[in-house]
Amino acid sequence: MDSQRSILVIGLFALSFMLWQQWNLDYGPKPVQTAQVGGSVPTATSNGTTEDVPVSETTDSATQVIVKSATQKTIEVTTDTLHVSIDTRGGDVVKAQLRRYPLTQGSPEPITILNNDPAYLYIAQSGLIGRDGPDASAKGRPVYRSEQDSYQMTGEELRIPLQWQSDTGVVITKEFIFKANSHAIEVTYTINNQTDETIALQQYAQLKQTTHLPEENSMFMPTYRGGAYSTEEDRYTKYTFDDITDENLKLTTKAGWVSMLQHYFVSAWIPPQDQTNNLYSRALNGGYASIGYTGEPVAVAPKQAATITSTLYVGPKIQDDMAALAENLDLTVDYGFLWWLAQPLFWLLQAIQTFVINWGFTIIVITILVKGAMYWLTKAQYESMAKMRALQPKMQALKERFGEDRQKMSQAMMELYRKEKVNPMGGCFPLLLQMPIFLSLYWVLLESVELRHADFVLWITDLSVPDPFFVLPVLTGVTMYMLQRLQPMTIQDPMQQKIMQWMPVAMSIFFFMFPAGLVLYWLISNVITLVQAKMIYSAMDKKGLKR
Repeated sequence: MDSQRSILVIGLFALSFMLWQQWNLDYGPKPVQTAQVGGSVPTATSNGTTEDVPVSETTDSATQVIVKSATQKTIEVTTDTLHVSIDTRGGDVVKAQLRRYPLTQGSPEPITILNNDPAYLYIAQSGLIGRDGPDASAKGRPVYRSEQDSYQMTGEELRIPLQWQSDTGVVITKEFIFKANSHAIEVTYTINNQTDETIALQQYAQLKQTTHLPEENSMFMPTYRGGAYSTEEDRYTKYTFDDITDENLKLTTKAGWVSMLQHYFVSAWIPPQDQTNNLYSRALNGGYASIGYTGEPVAVAPKQAATITSTLYVGPKIQDDMAALAENLDLTVDYGFLWWLAQPLFWLLQAIQTFVINWGFTIIVITILVKGAMYWLTKAQYESMAKMRALQPKMQALKERFGEDRQKMSQAMMELYRKEKVNPMGGCFPLLLQMPIFLSLYWVLLESVELRHADFVLWITDLSVPDPFFVLPVLTGVTMYMLQRLQPMTIQDPMQQKIMQWMPVAMSIFFFMFPAGLVLYWLISNVITLVQAKMIYSAMDKKGLKR
């Protein structure tokens, strides 16, 4: 196996993996609309959302009566990072736009994550259930009172207080706390019990969205859209819409979190991390799915007050920010089973970026570093293949001598390898070591939101999308052809030779659909391999080793 075939094997391995993922998406089992599992049947509300309040497992539902009238409305909140709409009915976040992330490059319109459009519903709900919880009322969810219809952040912190009061004297203030330069929203409930009896409540929060949202996935961008959660035992687990349809999630864990993921962005509810929480999911009528949690029951004595908190994160998958909020939340930047290798590579990518200040040049630098670190593996691979080629005449002689006697043939070959000091796996072992690094870098460049709309040079203004003029794919094909011509062709079959000769062209066509950042990585990798091959062959010639 020569070096060019090694590169192609790596590429075909990755391509096969992506093809399998796309086939599973296209032809695998699809979600079907089913009746709601658990809880009450959802009913439409005035803003087009769907009711889905979980039932407390520890207390019975109550029938609170609201005596202080409040008008349902939507409150608009603007900070330096977010534009959020809060529905006073339930106090749900029904819309969230990321002000620093445009919908498309150069667009004045920010990308919308949460949305109360009935066709593509995606909202963050929260409230209080239990025996005395207002969200468990038979009369429907509470309508909170707000002093203002809109809020604008002017300092480092912005607080949005909403208030609800029962006829018995329970006053609940639901407060949203926004902080500058942050996509995390703290949600705090202050329960003031002015009655003569102990009241019981339980916090819940959930993310709900339609399961027929536009598909972001493709053969060459195998990204994930759906639910995910973390428990004390499972650091990070995806829970797809199919999973939710087939079986409701029902887990109890210390700390934990639930989330809905999409490419580059995430929404997540983070309960109190010092408490035990119940994680759940539900499939709903009309093609909706929800994933959420319920917290520990809280008892508030007469004439006393209590506070309950949680955190909603709606924003980009910035690993440092998410890791600071909850353990393992940064794993929503999904590098697959090679996360343990991809995370250090991403750290290195970030470290280089602080000096280079251009993600395209950062990719070039990290490629040089990685290929340089693997030079000894490449050198060992080339030398091993050269020694194996040099042994071909002797191996052919052994075949003629021992014929069909496989046992003697095997023994003779092992003796030949020992005598000539050749490892038959020497050409494959370096490839096996390089493949995880290649796949890890592939996922790092694919998953990192930092590369979204990242400028490089000239016509390449976004490394997360294909090269608009296909210059990088063509150059990559040329370098693959040069590598092929540089190295001896060991394949004897004429048909296979023709296939190998046309392989650079075929791979270039695939590269037309790859993000420019990935193609740039492959191009620079090929260029470095060409330089290394020249150096290695020159050293081999001095040692008397034939190519």
